Amino acid sequence: MHLDLSGARWRKSTFSGQGGECIEVADGFPGIVPVRDSKNPNGHTLAFPADAWQAFVTAVGAGEFDAN
Repeated sequence: MHLDLSGARWRKSTFSGQGGECIEVADGFPGIVPVRDSKNPNGHTLAFPADAWQAFVTAVGAGEFDAN
């Protein structure tokens, strides 16, 4: 699948730190969440099904990936 992301409006999480280790997501793509590395905005982009992305964000917020 090819997504035309030329007009995408990218945003970083409000929880991103200042260390430069951020991802950006683009809104406005029904059913899909494009994701890219903020350090390499012209690099590859991943696209996730919106429900899978929401499950991931929820799991991160719940601490499911925290180091023990």
